[in-house]
Amino acid sequence: MLAFVIRRHSRSIPAHFRPSNLFSSSSAASAVPPLKPFSVVEYLVDSWGLSAAEASKVSRSLSDLKSSKKPDYFFNFLKSQGFTDSHIKRIINVNPRSVCVKVEPKFRSWLDAGISQSDLVEIITSYPRILHYSIRSVVSSVEKRILPNLKFLMDVCGISEEKASRAMRSRPELLAKKLDSLQTLVRRADELGVPRQSPMYPLLLIVLYGIDKEKFEAKSKFFKSLGWSESDFFTAVRTTPTLLTISQPYLQRKMEFFVKEVGYSPSFITQRPLILLFSLDKRVIPRFQVLELLKSENLWTAKGNFFYYMKLSDKKFIEKFVIPYKEKVPKLVDIYSLPSTEVSV
Repeated sequence: MLAFVIRRHSRSIPAHFRPSNLFSSSSAASAVPPLKPFSVVEYLVDSWGLSAAEASKVSRSLSDLKSSKKPDYFFNFLKSQGFTDSHIKRIINVNPRSVCVKVEPKFRSWLDAGISQSDLVEIITSYPRILHYSIRSVVSSVEKRILPNLKFLMDVCGISEEKASRAMRSRPELLAKKLDSLQTLVRRADELGVPRQSPMYPLLLIVLYGIDKEKFEAKSKFFKSLGWSESDFFTAVRTTPTLLTISQPYLQRKMEFFVKEVGYSPSFITQRPLILLFSLDKRVIPRFQVLELLKSENLWTAKGNFFYYMKLSDKKFIEKFVIPYKEKVPKLVDIYSLPSTEVSV
């Protein structure tokens, strides 16, 4: 009754005497400041070590995440099973929703099904989406597809168990294909003339899995436009299968640099297709500029082919061509530098 009377006559009561304001000062004094809303981006940067750009991209798939409970559980469990920080960063970058999966029961069941822990680490890292499959479907795939496919690769194709397992770890979905699809893939590899016992054969299967016939033909025509013969192209693919995975614009840039700046002939490159796998911006151009600068300062006389210097490890290159001359030519460090932890100065 009292509450009704107060509400009915509250308009006629001065504002500072109304019940809602009688204890306003004391209530404000005892009020707890509101908690800062959970920020997925800040969490991923601070706790997972993602860059701001990576975290921003990943967070778009985790907009419903209101706390760190699920990702903390996910992170801690994977760490306990031998996953490194780089493994986990790759998983979340490829498949952000993985952090919401109850991964432990699946992991335990796959172990019980006979998949080793080290294989699981590589499989999940290579193909994070497997975490969304039901335990039964994965185990069923192992029995109905993966094991028969492994048997086919080992018994029919003559690929060793080690190489077949390596292919599975690298591209798990390759062995989850239907057997007839895998047989078609093997025929394509055979047509390229790579012996099944060759170390390159499993890698070629992995590459061809991601390159259908149409894309393969397009790549062949592209190399022919650069002056390669069909024989040159097939030889390069047999020795350097990953050449097929490089985009055409990037290959064009590399070919132009090697021909116009380094002075290589197209035929020289066709005989050494490995050249085209080196990073143009991180390795080729910096090393070329370093050697050219040293020659211009009369500090080094070219010995051997530039190809030799491209193949050197970062550590050896910087120890041989940067550290000895960095005092006389400080610009060398600007052109080509490595983290201080990698090279002892």
